[in-house]
Amino acid sequence: MNRKTLVLPAVIGLLAPVLAACGGSDSGDNGGDAIVVGTTDRFTASKEDPAPLDPASAYDVGTWNILRQTVQTLMVMPNGGGDPAPEAAEECGFTDSGNERYACTLRKDLKFSNGDPVTAEDVKFSFDRAMQIKADSGVFALLSTIDTVETKGDREVIFHLNSADATFPFKLSTPVAGIVNPDDYDKNKLRNGFDVSASGAYTLKAEVKDDQIVKAVFTKNPNYQGTSELKNDKVELRSFEGADAMGTALDKGDIDMMTRTMSPAQIKKLQNDKGTDVDLIEQPGLEIRYLGFNTNDPSVKTKAVRQAMAQVINRGELTSQVYGSGADPLYSMVPATVTGHANSFFNKYGDPSIPKAKDMLAAANISTPVKLTLHYTDDHYGPATKEEFELLQKQLNDSGLFKVTIKGENWSTFRPNEQKGDYEVYGMGWFPDFPDADNYLAPFLDKDNTIGSPYANPEIRGKLIPESRREADRLTASKSIEEIQSIVADDVPVLPLWQGKQYIATRDDITGAEYALNSSATLQLWELGRGVGS
Repeated sequence: MNRKTLVLPAVIGLLAPVLAACGGSDSGDNGGDAIVVGTTDRFTASKEDPAPLDPASAYDVGTWNILRQTVQTLMVMPNGGGDPAPEAAEECGFTDSGNERYACTLRKDLKFSNGDPVTAEDVKFSFDRAMQIKADSGVFALLSTIDTVETKGDREVIFHLNSADATFPFKLSTPVAGIVNPDDYDKNKLRNGFDVSASGAYTLKAEVKDDQIVKAVFTKNPNYQGTSELKNDKVELRSFEGADAMGTALDKGDIDMMTRTMSPAQIKKLQNDKGTDVDLIEQPGLEIRYLGFNTNDPSVKTKAVRQAMAQVINRGELTSQVYGSGADPLYSMVPATVTGHANSFFNKYGDPSIPKAKDMLAAANISTPVKLTLHYTDDHYGPATKEEFELLQKQLNDSGLFKVTIKGENWSTFRPNEQKGDYEVYGMGWFPDFPDADNYLAPFLDKDNTIGSPYANPEIRGKLIPESRREADRLTASKSIEEIQSIVADDVPVLPLWQGKQYIATRDDITGAEYALNSSATLQLWELGRGVGS
């Protein structure tokens, strides 16, 4: 076959394909050998994070991709995008006009993977547990609008909210809202290690070396009841140290598919190579990258320093030189194609300008050059991260207004240090919990935010976020959402850099790969089947 890149259209939610790889998703079988998927995500149990797969604590795209295969939620984002649909629930909905009472009825005879029945009390246990433990990851904040959880009989669960929250059904589709077996999870503490006991589409067996998962084996759960139609009986997820090693494994046939994160050079090569038995699938994505600031740190406490950085950084140069066609400049924390997006940073700062930045610093009586260290993780967001920060360093230093050093660290130490406030400036990525503008703003600006930011704007927290959540029509909520973006562009507690596309490379006998990754970078391994190469 000829080398080809399959480009899927920009639609929120799982993107409907316009062209499938050799064979279609219906041609996959339900048996045969395990389908093997490669990833550069690392799954590590450490002193700082001994419970990486506990739904009450896990909060990164890699661990969530394991949990989404194994832990069932009341709601799920459907393949075609749009509003969440019932999953473990038979039906769910608001029962009042103020969006403050939400009720779900569980499926009949729902069971955990070991055969134990799933009851409304198990659901209540799972939610109460996550909210009570309040893990350092901050994932519990997704449930912050829950006041109490009530049960009626074995199948009905009622959520009483402390404020209106039209986004609540989306939150019920995230792993922190997953239903776990109370026999295996303590109500008051996290479950260490890599075991998962739930009712999802697969069971998990993790092969571990040096406190890291090297292979996660997902086996079809015979007791599963839900919306996912499994196209296979078993999938293996193998963790690689880098994109090159993962690519070599694909070329040799040791794995059937590779997903995040491929290098820009690797993607370019796959786009141009002809006559191979590997397909590259390109999809629009909702991943963003940004700089975060510890606004209490003396080096960046003055707003003018952060504004000057926003004025100097050249996003166009950053994306074109480092990521090529794989990323686009981003001028708001809310990415393009998400309802409520506004180019707030471009509206305020326009094109990069050293003279404007110099005037900002001078007006605030800031001596130059401003000395800063930019921190980044060197093993979590892909091999191009170091090059990205080297270019950011060059842009800032070449302005003469800054004297920047950069420092990379492993994710296992970088993430806890960032949350503790050890870094004045740091680079982070964000894959949305659900495709709504609220999820690009509240996790960074609200109380108990995921990055531990000390920035607290009373108008955003007290008025605009609650105001936006009252609107079931998310287009109507855009006014409040756009006001938040304008305030962020002025105060710069975070600085958006770029929005990325996402890629899957797969051998051409694998079917359903175009459905295996949705726009939020969620793996849907049940879509994969094995057909006939062409």
